[in-house]
Amino acid sequence: MAKTQGAKVDSLRIIHCFRSPVGGIFRHVRDLIHEQVKQGHEVGIICDNNTGGAFEEQLLEEITPRLALGLHRFSMQRKIGLGDIKITWNLYKNIKRLDVDVLHAHGAKGGAYARIIGTFLGTRTKRPARLYCPHGGSMHYDGNKLSGRIYFKLERLLENVTDRLIFVSAYERDGYFSKVGKARCPHTLARNGLTKKEFKPLKTKKNATDFLFIGMMRDLKGVDLFLNALPLVAQKTNRKITATLVGDGPDLEEYNALASTLGDKVTVKFLKPTPARKVFGMGKFLVVPSRAESMPYIVLEAIAAQRPTIATRVGGIPEIYAEYSQALVEPDNLEALATAMAGNLVGTLHLPAPKIFAERIQENFSVAVMAQDIMTAYQACIAAK
Repeated sequence: MAKTQGAKVDSLRIIHCFRSPVGGIFRHVRDLIHEQVKQGHEVGIICDNNTGGAFEEQLLEEITPRLALGLHRFSMQRKIGLGDIKITWNLYKNIKRLDVDVLHAHGAKGGAYARIIGTFLGTRTKRPARLYCPHGGSMHYDGNKLSGRIYFKLERLLENVTDRLIFVSAYERDGYFSKVGKARCPHTLARNGLTKKEFKPLKTKKNATDFLFIGMMRDLKGVDLFLNALPLVAQKTNRKITATLVGDGPDLEEYNALASTLGDKVTVKFLKPTPARKVFGMGKFLVVPSRAESMPYIVLEAIAAQRPTIATRVGGIPEIYAEYSQALVEPDNLEALATAMAGNLVGTLHLPAPKIFAERIQENFSVAVMAQDIMTAYQACIAAK
């Protein structure tokens, strides 16, 4: 276990536990691991073994050599069920032998597993610090529905076995307080951030389509809105419209079928998951039509690369845009999205100046700052024991 002197902590043994090694959660964890390993800590990952595709497998292969505590994959079902009892027991046995100082949980399912298991490891003074970052997760549920009320009650119950909450955006924190209640345990705001190299501008490629979508193929990300907006944009601009979609997900086949019905004025192509910076130039405008978000990396990355971005006013996106938030689009509004896409394409609407916008977020969204804020949270948990 770690040696402590006041609030100072030597090398820590840290496990990041989460269900899905995809999207923003996985990016967040990889960034943290990179910084934590640089600082001399021993780190490991516990995640699901059935989520993700070839792209995510490659990312896991790349990071595995840095994992002194290893990569441990188990079958983790998304919904709550009796199978969770067996999974929890298997995770407990695995984590116990690793003798960790910090259990950092991400997402609702990873958060439940890690905090419950951490509570049964050792005495209070030897128990690992239990930290939880929702990353949206349960917060996407509607409190007016039974499912939402159940998840929020569970979140409140799990606070009793939580040493500290970590929020990646003020929106996520405020949403948690509104739906679950004011936190009864300490909490930290540590906004997602980017590395310096990600602020290098990228140009539009010669064969770029009009619009580009990058992300998970699921309705929460507004992919159906994006596709249905394309024929409306063609109608509003009286021209043929082209679009590229990059990603994978549970609704990909459905979107392929929808794309075939959009008419002869719309041409759509789908590409497999690829690092965002490799495909940013494939579209004149990136569109982020999400219905819900926490602090989306894709928006940060696009602005840092000085790519024109049309995004909805959801989650932590207004925090990113700040004084430029008037450029954001009303979420789940097909007409508003199509109008914004058409207006920017023909030049009647204008997005924030790319260079100035990138410089502004560079001051506020840094991986190094994020990692240090989280390490300070670890130290506070350990010192409190």
